Amino acid sequence: MRASVNSASACQRTGGPSPVRGRRGDANDRTRRPHLSKVEVEIAELTERSTQDLRLAWRQLHRTGPPPGLSRDLMIRALAHQRQERTEGGARPALRRCLQGLAREFEKGGASFDPGIVPKTGTMLVRQWRGHTHAVLVREDGFEYEGEHYRSLTVIAERITGAHWSGPRFFGLTKRAGILVGAEPGR
Repeated sequence: MRASVNSASACQRTGGPSPVRGRRGDANDRTRRPHLSKVEVEIAELTERSTQDLRLAWRQLHRTGPPPGLSRDLMIRALAHQRQERTEGGARPALRRCLQGLAREFEKGGASFDPGIVPKTGTMLVRQWRGHTHAVLVREDGFEYEGEHYRSLTVIAERITGAHWSGPRFFGLTKRAGILVGAEPGR
């Protein structure tokens, strides 16, 4: 007996129909989908493989068996992600650095921490300070302020104010407890 695959599959880059069985009643028929790339066909074929074949693919990829209790659906999604990452290059260096920083913060601070708001590349942060407007451009590899490159908003905030400030707080990128939706006093 085959386990059904959740039809809420990940979005496809092509925007085309989902190759997951059960969506719109069509199965993985390559003749009706000639526009799929090789990796998209490989991913679509994962749903057709037996659970034992998926476990074997996992073992070849990770040199160990899948974690106990990992569902067939999650195994398919993880293998599909790995195939996409292999062909499209994975996460950008800026995202990897951000994730590594969050992981270090998590390890130091215990189980609860707030990563705050992470602005997208190209965002302009603007702050008024003592009658002057200060603009910072968010770049993939850091920040740009007055034509100079910085890796940290805190350094920029210190340069502007002359005192130690949290850069994200200075530019309004942190959430204050009273502003949180649904937050009650004393929480």
